[in-house]
Amino acid sequence: MAQTEMPIFTRTFDFLTWLLPATNHFPTAHRHTFTKRLLDAAFDLREQLEAANHRMGKERLDYLKAADESLDKIRTYLRLAAGWAWLNKGQYLHVSQMVAEIGRLLGGWKKVTQ
Repeated sequence: MAQTEMPIFTRTFDFLTWLLPATNHFPTAHRHTFTKRLLDAAFDLREQLEAANHRMGKERLDYLKAADESLDKIRTYLRLAAGWAWLNKGQYLHVSQMVAEIGRLLGGWKKVTQ
């Protein structure tokens, strides 16, 4: 029987798939600063979730907390991008919903791990 992937991994994959092309439309002058920080936080989130999945107990919880910190950074960067009109209202609504769902899934995982 094939093992199904946890929903949080599917959602973060979908988020990264949406985010990468969206950042191509950010101003070129900010590609090596702001855009890099946003993408680094997004990839860190995914990597921290993967690492947590391979651990148990307190070590897993430590990675989940780090993932939560990365998610907070992502929220901040996306709010800034929307405030600077680098994302339109529809894009910001869409990505905010994606991030909120990832946050709910992460919160649930943290809760069952504690």
